[in-house]
Amino acid sequence: FFLNLLLCADNCLMAMQILRLLTAAWLYNARGFISTRLIRTHSIKKNVLSMALDEYLYTQLGSIERSYNELTERLADPDIMSDSRKMMEVNKDRAKMETIVNRFQEYQILLKEHGEAVEMFQESSGDVEMREMARQEIKQLESKMEAMESELKLLLLPTDPNDQRNVMLEIRAGTGGDEAAIWAGDLLDVYRKYATEMGWSMRIVEESMADMGGYKAVVAEVKGSSVYSKLKYEAGVHRVQRVPATESQGRVHTSTATVAVMPEVDEVTVKIDPGDIDMHTARASGSGGQNVNKVESAVDLTHKPTGIRIFCQQERSQLKNKELAMNILRARLYELELEKQAAEVSGNRKAQVGSGARSEKIRTYNWKDSRCSDHRMNKNFPLDTFMSGNIDGMISSCIVMDQQEQLQEMARKQAQGS
Repeated sequence: FFLNLLLCADNCLMAMQILRLLTAAWLYNARGFISTRLIRTHSIKKNVLSMALDEYLYTQLGSIERSYNELTERLADPDIMSDSRKMMEVNKDRAKMETIVNRFQEYQILLKEHGEAVEMFQESSGDVEMREMARQEIKQLESKMEAMESELKLLLLPTDPNDQRNVMLEIRAGTGGDEAAIWAGDLLDVYRKYATEMGWSMRIVEESMADMGGYKAVVAEVKGSSVYSKLKYEAGVHRVQRVPATESQGRVHTSTATVAVMPEVDEVTVKIDPGDIDMHTARASGSGGQNVNKVESAVDLTHKPTGIRIFCQQERSQLKNKELAMNILRARLYELELEKQAAEVSGNRKAQVGSGARSEKIRTYNWKDSRCSDHRMNKNFPLDTFMSGNIDGMISSCIVMDQQEQLQEMARKQAQGS
């Protein structure tokens, strides 16, 4: 329209006025276009951020990514490359972050693709087919982002530094007399089957047999991949309700056994003053050939500050029994320190084993109903499943419950921070 007026203009003055009107109209339209683009961009960002990770978690992930990149750069440092120990430490620290950084980078790509899909949806109002295609892409991307957000939150949870360690598994008969000792032996059999299923090795390192069968107390060393990460959920009091083999009247008895799971630690982690150790040698008893009852190969060790006493006779040499006794002592002292820290940090992280009373229980095993009840989850499992050593499903449920509690704690801290 304005161009037609310009062509029809009779003189220069009229032409100049028309040019001014044309320029003003162009600027008005340009401002409107820019304003519309800004509004759309703001809307897209707001929409993406509303369904993305919150700022608290996004900041944490960004910080981890920066640390990971810094460690990657350090690998090219000549000083690091010339020192194998430092190189190993940097690689180890970097490997811990690699999974979460890779997932975060994948999430950022999805976030970008989602923003582009939203923009395409908004700009294709006149194209029904293109708009529907964008809608489907947005739906798929949001589903992937939601799944990855859940995974990232789990990866952000603090890991237990002891999860990769081997353990000393201690089972003690609690309340119930002879039946409690038999039940302690049954629990040992369950964990032996589970260790075999998991590909772990297990051997008894300390035991006190009961007269009617089972154990008054027994300690087994369990070695393998991530043993503590699984067995730590078995720590606590296990209560059994059944008719014992020693019962002539057919009455149901209630007995308990306590399970403690102690991560193995080295001399660097737990230092023991030699002056705190009272150690004696003795002759071993039981089967074992000519060495038994002739050579003082057994070791009777007492830790004076805590009163912990350990008697080891499993090995044929006194030196090996001494080493084994010290390993058990370090594990028990480390367990005491972990319990102390847990009590100080949070009231809801109780010590693994109390006095062995009936009320302090994590599970009840009812023979009459063929039911195993986990009181931490308020969930029942088939008794036969537990007794056959197929307990990985129960432990996995405990891990999920623990992760949910940690996520709730994370959300609480986040709310306090905001």
